[in-house]
Amino acid sequence: MNRTNNNINVLKTSDLDKVELDVSAIDSIDDNLIDSFYSEDYLLPIMVTTLEYIDRRIESGLMLPYFADISIETWQQKIKALDIYITDKIEGRELNLEARGKDYATNILSYPSEMPANIIELMPTLPLGELIICHEVVEREAIKQEKTLAQHISHLLIHGMLHLLGFDHELGQAEQDEMEGFEIEILASLNLPSPYLPNA
Repeated sequence: MNRTNNNINVLKTSDLDKVELDVSAIDSIDDNLIDSFYSEDYLLPIMVTTLEYIDRRIESGLMLPYFADISIETWQQKIKALDIYITDKIEGRELNLEARGKDYATNILSYPSEMPANIIELMPTLPLGELIICHEVVEREAIKQEKTLAQHISHLLIHGMLHLLGFDHELGQAEQDEMEGFEIEILASLNLPSPYLPNA
């Protein structure tokens, strides 16, 4: 599958000054796979676009469940830091069992930073948390759902970041609709289709 998506935005230098991204992987993951599917060149525009969308929503009154205690000014001024870890299905299964009590590898796990507001105020960056992606599961799902791997990774990154901000589709239908609406609008701004349409 080809990762290339020419529709993804090209970042300006000013965009890069707003975010920090650290991508690492378990030893069993080949470096070429990371370079092909999880490079900063590919992931940073998705991260920046998601955060810019959230900033616009905050200005319209949106509250971030996990960052409700910090001021809008602090949120907007701080550099946002995100860690992404790519794993295999063996470790992915162990992590999902430990985190959620589910004995299988899942596509993405979200670990919010849970930093207190008074600590965030003192830090040069605002840590969003960590996303753990099981590439084998993501690849299998993309094939099954007849999506490109690039589309599925883009959606999961947005989905995971929303979880790190405190949005949770498992709380009820209203929360699910809200989160899916955010995802669809962010993907559209990246010229990517809705993941909730058949064969999208």
